Amino acid sequence: MVAINSMNHNLIESFRRLKEYCEIENFKGWDPYDGLNSRIFQAIPFLRKSALCRLVVIQGFKRCPINLRRLFLVPKDYNAKGIGLFLSGYCQLYYAVTKNPELEPLIGNSENIKEYIYKLATLLIDLRSKGEYHGACWGYNFDWQARRLFLFPKYTPTVVATNFCATALIEAYEITHCDLYKDVAITSAEFVMHDLHRTPLGDGFIFSYSPLKGNDTVFNASLLGSRLLTYCYKYTKQRKYLDAAIASIKACVSGQREDGAWRYGMLPIQSWVDSFHTGYNLDALADYRKLTKDNSFDINIEKGLQYYIDNFFETDGSPKYYDNQKYPIDIHCPGQLLVTLSRLGKINEYHELVEKVIDWTILHMQSKRGYFYYQLKKGISSKIPFMRWSNAFMFNALATYINAIQQKSII
Repeated sequence: MVAINSMNHNLIESFRRLKEYCEIENFKGWDPYDGLNSRIFQAIPFLRKSALCRLVVIQGFKRCPINLRRLFLVPKDYNAKGIGLFLSGYCQLYYAVTKNPELEPLIGNSENIKEYIYKLATLLIDLRSKGEYHGACWGYNFDWQARRLFLFPKYTPTVVATNFCATALIEAYEITHCDLYKDVAITSAEFVMHDLHRTPLGDGFIFSYSPLKGNDTVFNASLLGSRLLTYCYKYTKQRKYLDAAIASIKACVSGQREDGAWRYGMLPIQSWVDSFHTGYNLDALADYRKLTKDNSFDINIEKGLQYYIDNFFETDGSPKYYDNQKYPIDIHCPGQLLVTLSRLGKINEYHELVEKVIDWTILHMQSKRGYFYYQLKKGISSKIPFMRWSNAFMFNALATYINAIQQKSII
């Protein structure tokens, strides 16, 4: 157990301010991609029906360093993935204060934290996507235009959002023993099995990003589908879930380069290698190994982790978005490091790097009001307080790290 007086005060104070900000906002907020939620835009039929106009609005709101959302009447709202991340974060906090009661005056007592777990889990169940799906699934609270090719209507479920939401409910079940959380969560396996399509690759297949056409070739999305199926297998022992998870993993590791890197996807326009999606891939493989005790993919984890550590962080602790390009520095990049190393049990091994990254991120990417910025760029940066992308992500990342260091005398 780590003594409070030896713990990184900068870390705890940063997390306390973030937690206070998110609780005051009641976990509602804006999103980089929520431009189409503008009541002004929705009131103009010509704009709503044009794919080009939708794309321009989304990218304009996303890229503009000035927050236009109040002016254009974009409401703050709940985002299911964001709520899932907050729920996971509170579960991590619960374990942290249970192991180390000295934390309670700083980040909350176990009963208060458990109240938030109940609140967020109930909200998450209410936020499920409606429709003729085979199991529980979740999407985003805004329409999303993917280039000019296709439109994801609001609440269209994705495997990425569903993974984060369903596994968070399972974590909440482990603490509260509320069967409803587990029962809802494990039905999401049927969503993955029957509502997603599959693209053959090697000895397996790639799960699609959503039930809609397109986005069938994304490695991290498929691996997160495998991660979710593995969780559901743990509780149901249905072999079909495990077999499908393994088939997806085999396909995705066949797409891993010899140096350990993964491109974002199989298509030529998906050829980049970035930081946090690499972390997603490693998370999925790490959880598969932990839940199944199957070490078949250890070499893929080792090579992937080495590439991740060697290519996405500078010596001063600043993170890089791409393996060959630093900017934009996205808040996901430092946050994902804390989650990935915690899941792999590598916090102690890379402690010096982690501390540098945390200190750099707090100094350069956290507002005095507690929230974290979206992206830093060479020019004018975007410091808008996006709830899902920035704050929920960092809330879960910091809570995960705080819990992890309670188990190791590393500070």
